[in-house]
Amino acid sequence: MSLAEIDLVIFDCDGVLINSEELASETCVEAVRELGLHLTPHQYADRYAGHPVNEIWRRVEEDSGRALPEGFRERVDLAVRSRFETELQAIAGVADLLSELNHPRCVASSSHLNLLQANLARTGLIDHFDPHIFSGSQVKRGKPAPDVFLYAASQMGADPYRCLVIEDSMAGVTAARRAGMHAIGFAGGGHASEVLHERLLAAGAREVFGSMEAIGRHLSA
Repeated sequence: MSLAEIDLVIFDCDGVLINSEELASETCVEAVRELGLHLTPHQYADRYAGHPVNEIWRRVEEDSGRALPEGFRERVDLAVRSRFETELQAIAGVADLLSELNHPRCVASSSHLNLLQANLARTGLIDHFDPHIFSGSQVKRGKPAPDVFLYAASQMGADPYRCLVIEDSMAGVTAARRAGMHAIGFAGGGHASEVLHERLLAAGAREVFGSMEAIGRHLSA
């Protein structure tokens, strides 16, 4: 599949454009030990990455068999945002890919719109997308429902079948496929486990790549 077949490239954000998924997973595994869940950051990302935050915490409660203590989410959110302020970075090679990409592009993420915009600005990527930044907070259902991708396509005037989604989670790839879009997987983030490649393929990704350079070569082939 080449860009000649594609009218719009849709990027997930966390774990694809920026290293936020890695930082959040490392922080959250420390927090959920309080609930009796003992996971590695890779295990945490495999289980929860790509879902809206409310769904993540619902799953944590289900998996731990415990309700979240009062103020728990606020404490974790503060810890994550503190790390973002000092450690958030663009994924290696993504700025070059975006600079070389001539096709229309946008972001469609599960993150709240305000946080999404702030994180893209902090990592120097916002100018590659603004104002074409779309959030799960703007639609009824989060990933793995297709809503945010369909919303992004409608706002960009693109036929879903001629959209290409770049995703790093099973929820995201599933959402893209449910939207009738092509999907390729990215398994090059620091949060990516050894099984992520196979999981993304199982979810419906056409191919999976371990670096942004490899995605760039694929798109230009």
